[in-house]
Amino acid sequence: MNRFRGALVPLVLLVLWEILSRAGVFSPIVLPPPSAVAVKWYQGLLPGLPYDPATESYGQWLVSGEMPHDAVASLARVLMGFCVGAGLAVPVGLILGTSDRLYGLFNPLLQILRPIPPIAYIPLAIVWFGLGNPPALFLIALGTFFPVLVNTIAGVRQVDSIYIRAARNLGAKPCTMFRRVILPAASPYVLAGMRIGIGTAFIVVIVAEMIAVSDGLGYRILEAREYMWSDKIIGGMLTIGILGLIIDGAMSRLNDHLLRWHRGLER
Repeated sequence: MNRFRGALVPLVLLVLWEILSRAGVFSPIVLPPPSAVAVKWYQGLLPGLPYDPATESYGQWLVSGEMPHDAVASLARVLMGFCVGAGLAVPVGLILGTSDRLYGLFNPLLQILRPIPPIAYIPLAIVWFGLGNPPALFLIALGTFFPVLVNTIAGVRQVDSIYIRAARNLGAKPCTMFRRVILPAASPYVLAGMRIGIGTAFIVVIVAEMIAVSDGLGYRILEAREYMWSDKIIGGMLTIGILGLIIDGAMSRLNDHLLRWHRGLER
C-alpha cells in the first residue's frame, strides 16, 4: 500500500504532463510528452547492431545498446569514485575525531576546502589528469570525500562520554575502546555520510562526463542538447534518477542491516 501511494503522485504528474503536451500547451521541442520520451528511451535500450554469435555472447549483445552502455559507464565511475573517496574519508575522519590535537590543527583547513564545490575543480582536474576517466574519478571521489569525512568526525566526537568512562573503569585498553565502543557508536553517522556521499557522487558524475569523457549519461545528455533532442535529454535524466533510486535503496537496506542493533531502528 505504501509503495502504491508513493507511485501515485508520479503517475498523476505523468498523466497531466501527457495531456498538456498533447493539447499543445508545451512545444514538443521544449517539453515532449512522456510517451515520446518513453519511445526514445526504449530505442536507446535496443542494440544498435544485429546479433553475431561469433563476436559476442547473447548477454553482451542484449546490453550493447546506447542507454545500457552509458548507464553502466556512469555507474562504474560512481562506484569507483565513491570507493576511493569514502575509503580515504573514513580512516581520516576516525583519526581526526579521536584526536583533539589533530582536529584542532586540521579543522580550519577542512572548513576552507569543504564549501568549495567539486565542479570548481574541473579546470584543475583537466590540467592535472588530462581527459578521460582519471579527472572524472577525481571529481567524484572529491565529492564523496567531504560528506563522509564530516559525518565520521561528528560521529566519533559525539560518542556519549558515559560509554567512554564505563569502558575505562572496566580496564579497556585504547585499542579495545576504539574497536568495541567508539567505532560502533559512530557507525550510524558514518553510514549516513556514505548515503549522502553516494548521492553527491551521482551529481558530480554527470557534470564530469559532460567535460572529460566520451561516454556515460552526462556525455549523452550534453550531446542531445547540441541537437535539441529534448526527449533524449529527459530520458537520460530519468535513467539517472532510476539508478540513484536503486543505489539509495540498496544503501538504506544496508544501513538497516548493519544497524539493526540500533534503538533508532526499532519498530
